[in-house]
Amino acid sequence: MTQQNSARSAADDEIDLTRLWALLVDHRWQIGLIAGIACFMGAAYAFMATPIYRADALLQVEAKQGGMPVFGELSELFSGESSAQAEMEILRSRMVIGDTVQELKLDIDVEPVISGLFARLRGPSPQDNRMLFAGWADAQRQLWIDQLMVPQWLLDEPLLLTYLGDNRFELHHEDRLLASGVVGEDVRDADDSGILIRLNQLNGEAGDQYRVTKRRPLAAIRSLQNNIEVAERGRNTGILTVGMSGPVPERVQQTLDAVARNYLLQNIRRRSAQAEQSLSFIEEQLPGIRETLDEAETELNAFRLESESVDISLETQSLLGRVVQLEAKLNDLRFKESEVSRLYTREHPAYRTLVEQRQSLEEEKERLNREIQNLPETQQQILRLMRDVELNQEIYVQLLNRAQELRILKAGTVGNVRIIDAAEVQPAPIRPKKGLIIALSTLLGLMGGVGMVLVRAVFNRTIESPEQLEQEGIAVYATLPLSEDQQKNERLLQRVSRRKGAPPRRHHLLAETNPGDLTIEALRSLRTSLHFAMMEASNNVLMISGPSPAVGKSFISANLAMVLAQIGQKVVLVDGDLRKGHMHKYFTGGAERGLSNYLAGSNTEEEVVRHTDVDGLDFISRGEIPPNPAELLMHPRFRTLMDSLSSRYDLVVIDTPPVLAVTDAAIIGQVAGTSMVVARYGHNSVKEVDLTLRRFEQNGVTVKGCILNAVERKASNAYSYYAYEYK
Repeated sequence: MTQQNSARSAADDEIDLTRLWALLVDHRWQIGLIAGIACFMGAAYAFMATPIYRADALLQVEAKQGGMPVFGELSELFSGESSAQAEMEILRSRMVIGDTVQELKLDIDVEPVISGLFARLRGPSPQDNRMLFAGWADAQRQLWIDQLMVPQWLLDEPLLLTYLGDNRFELHHEDRLLASGVVGEDVRDADDSGILIRLNQLNGEAGDQYRVTKRRPLAAIRSLQNNIEVAERGRNTGILTVGMSGPVPERVQQTLDAVARNYLLQNIRRRSAQAEQSLSFIEEQLPGIRETLDEAETELNAFRLESESVDISLETQSLLGRVVQLEAKLNDLRFKESEVSRLYTREHPAYRTLVEQRQSLEEEKERLNREIQNLPETQQQILRLMRDVELNQEIYVQLLNRAQELRILKAGTVGNVRIIDAAEVQPAPIRPKKGLIIALSTLLGLMGGVGMVLVRAVFNRTIESPEQLEQEGIAVYATLPLSEDQQKNERLLQRVSRRKGAPPRRHHLLAETNPGDLTIEALRSLRTSLHFAMMEASNNVLMISGPSPAVGKSFISANLAMVLAQIGQKVVLVDGDLRKGHMHKYFTGGAERGLSNYLAGSNTEEEVVRHTDVDGLDFISRGEIPPNPAELLMHPRFRTLMDSLSSRYDLVVIDTPPVLAVTDAAIIGQVAGTSMVVARYGHNSVKEVDLTLRRFEQNGVTVKGCILNAVERKASNAYSYYAYEYK
């Protein structure tokens, strides 16, 4: 049992997939149309969109090294490592980008005021902007702004610059005149509110207007930052790729060049700033050391003159050399400590090493001082004075040497960044990618078309196969395919009826014009089914109704009557729709003298029955439209007529109005021995048909079954349709 259920489930899945594919095949033209529209829109955008060009440059960030290798420790003091990620952030910083914005005046936007509807729709082409920065130029006019300053309230506000001719211009904000002046001069506003503009060049025709906007510096910087792309090429290589895109190739290239140049300059300034700070410190110390040296020499000379002693012992001279050397080392350590303190904290290993070395020298100095105290007083005094002189002289010479080294180091600073490849614009635009856009738009169109078809299929509740009715217990006596010939005839009649003054034309019966049509073959099959269905009926009256209008009741009734008459049966066709019946259009004559006239007592049975051109087929039209059709049908004369026709004809076929709209069909069903309901493919739902049957059942009318009309030839119902092609 489980295996059977599994097999049934697998079969259901296969049917679902098959139906899904069939739905797509049925709506292939609709899907293709949507995809074509999407492809056309994508192509229109691809060929009309402004092309975007890209420029890129290549930079190298080297490991930091001293400016001059001959300086040894001094050069190492200013060395250090800087990661590529840090350099990437510096390159995109406001410091570098801000210098570029100021250099190229990227915070000034200029565009001409275009007149004419077509020109406004087209807009200026980016390639027409030849001045690139803070200006505009084309074949007829040129404008170049050298300087523009506005107060805060005018930032990001469009200003109108009008050329007056003879190198004169005016600057307006809305309807207010801000300034007027001459090209090449500084022009300020009259009330001195902070407006300053200077034009380098302005020519063209008098009346030319430009829209000038002074952007906020931060907004201009942010805009350029968002357009700059920086990435490291390879891991830990120090090679940076800098890219930028825009509609004007020359503008992109020059902007990227300026960014790389400003980044290189700031790198050099950053490295030389350390040497400059140390040089300033030494130059501040030199005058004090020189003054101290002069004072020490003066005191030494004075002591020698006073004591008349010029020589010192060998022991004292040895101590003097050791003390001077020690003091020089201490002074050098203090200098290094002052430099390191600006770079590192006290906990840094380099700083702690210097402190430990200084403490060791301080201890050595204390020991030498104790040895000096053992010397004679005169030797101590002269040693102290000579120590001060030699020490200050050593310090002074050392500072002079360091100052000279720092000057050379500052002048020789080249930075650890170099430009390997200058900015270069790719010859072809990077956007829009025409082929990709067209392909994607087509793909999206296909997906949208498929999605729309599937969504409509999910929410579609109309009948698309007889199985849907049979699953609800509704017997389907016939499935009539949609006739292409009948559609052509109806379209022809519609075109003719639209012509003014055209006489009304008779509708052709498909059974008469094309008896071999598949629809007529299906009606012949229905004729056979009705023969057995009516064997146990109370009479030979056949009522054909439906749930709603436009389901094909009249078409089926008329053609079925003709098919029955063609086999020798005597048939009468009655138009039971007293409200909107149009059965008379299939035969000669109008709607007058019909069923309503007989029920009203205006005409007799013989007067309302018409003979047609088909042997064995008679017809009763609806007659004049009465104000009370339901009441007329409930009159005993209607049953009398049906009894009379039933006795005279082999079959009485009655076409009725839709039962869900009016009660006429339920009344007619009381006298009909057999009742059939017509449902239209893709028009009615199973729920409508079920409600129709229950409505008849509530009125005591038993419906034999259903006729599914106008089944279209689709992949989703191929089997049921092509079955009619068998002969």
